[in-house]
Amino acid sequence: MKNYNLSKIIRYQIAFILLMSAFVLSIILSINTGTVNISTKEIFEIILLKEHAGTIASDIIWKIRLPRIFTAAILGGALSVSGFLLQTFFRNPIAGPFVLGISSGAKMFVSFVIIAVLKHVSSVPSYVLIIAAFAGSMMSMGFVMIAAGKVNNMSMLLVVGIMISYICSAVTDFLITFAMESDIANLTVWSMGSFSGANWTDIKAISMIVFPSLIAIFMLSKPMGAYQLGEGYAKSMGINIKLFRFLLIIFSSLLSATVTAFAGPISFVGIAVPHLTKFIMNTAKPIIIIPATFLCGGVFCTFCDLIARTAFSPTELAIGTITSIFGAPIVILIMLNKNMRKA
Repeated sequence: MKNYNLSKIIRYQIAFILLMSAFVLSIILSINTGTVNISTKEIFEIILLKEHAGTIASDIIWKIRLPRIFTAAILGGALSVSGFLLQTFFRNPIAGPFVLGISSGAKMFVSFVIIAVLKHVSSVPSYVLIIAAFAGSMMSMGFVMIAAGKVNNMSMLLVVGIMISYICSAVTDFLITFAMESDIANLTVWSMGSFSGANWTDIKAISMIVFPSLIAIFMLSKPMGAYQLGEGYAKSMGINIKLFRFLLIIFSSLLSATVTAFAGPISFVGIAVPHLTKFIMNTAKPIIIIPATFLCGGVFCTFCDLIARTAFSPTELAIGTITSIFGAPIVILIMLNKNMRKA
């Protein structure tokens, strides 16, 4: 038994080291790759030695590439953890912010704010978009929860989520019909999903929401582990199921709303990355999976963002396009693998 536990600990350590190495590699590649080529030596001198201040290379790294990289990493991790919380809540492997209509609800509210507010002011503060996205997320999640109380079949619940997503998208399209051309252009760019345009002020705002939420979620890892074994077992451990489920929904919606507000709706990350993390770590223990999922989501989105901006440079692809291309096959393969094991 001791040897078995030791081997598991070693596996976790190796997996975390590999994920950290992949994250560092993604940062180096993202900084080094672009329309303006900057040598590795110059990158280290600019970042570590603070040399070449005021040069074009320094401005590109500090004002454009690094903020974008950290935004992709933090939001990718946040969206992945949001997906893990929803999969835990519904005990369904394909539950996620995008599938359940949470992202679409956030998109609908943000679209309304952009169309309504930009007629009177030149720009919308980030906190207004976050509040709007959170309100939209909670509205969509509220409808899903109402359906959850009347439908016992999880497959039907997912259908309800997908229908809510379609309704929110239809309302968004209706709003766009009456928007000005400049608003439509802003909404089109935003709705395609992108980490471009990020700055250090955005990162500060994102961090103030995401990291305290992650700490709170990590504190829930023990109740989450008990909940995975069934509601009856969780109740026997003294867990307040209603409060626990409420917290899961609140934190999941808050994380996905933050992502939607700053980067637009991004598909498949919340579904694929938790499964990928469980496969890498070979466990479903929340105390291990929560930090690993955040790290894996950061690596996944950073690499996807690198591909999105360089594959057809100078044309930039929508981040949702790349995450779908890589995320959908991951989900299919993992689901097929699970079915083969059951057979």
